[in-house]
Amino acid sequence: MKEIQLNPIGFVSSPVTERMDENWGEIKSKIILNSEYAGAFSGLEDFSHAIIVTFLHQAKFDKEKHLQRRPRNLETMPKVGILSQRAKNRPNPIGITAVEIISVGDGYLEVAGLDAINETPVLDVKPYYRHYDKIDNCKTPEWVDRLMNNYF
Repeated sequence: MKEIQLNPIGFVSSPVTERMDENWGEIKSKIILNSEYAGAFSGLEDFSHAIIVTFLHQAKFDKEKHLQRRPRNLETMPKVGILSQRAKNRPNPIGITAVEIISVGDGYLEVAGLDAINETPVLDVKPYYRHYDKIDNCKTPEWVDRLMNNYF
């Protein structure tokens, strides 16, 4: 398989500097664009939400520890494969989060609810389209509801 190369378009500026597993909903952070992409946020001010794609730069995938594990290593969670989770320590440490847009500037996007720590590289930003970013009547296992309690 070919190697894939991605280059960040910017980085996260956040008050959160340590990884955490709860209470991201009130966190306000900014995505600071690299200067060559200045102006790329134009038009996002007309959207209420966006999807942020990040590179989880502090994640470390260890196949023996992470291929199958309990989410957040909680004994109350079932042991499931890493691709059944949204955990950070994965084969390709890519994060995806739908966030609320607070404000838009030429070189920054201020958002609420981005679960990424300070200096996390940003790979892409996509506007949230309710037409295909939302799935009505989707199914998730019951443990996901318990796991996500207090996450946002």
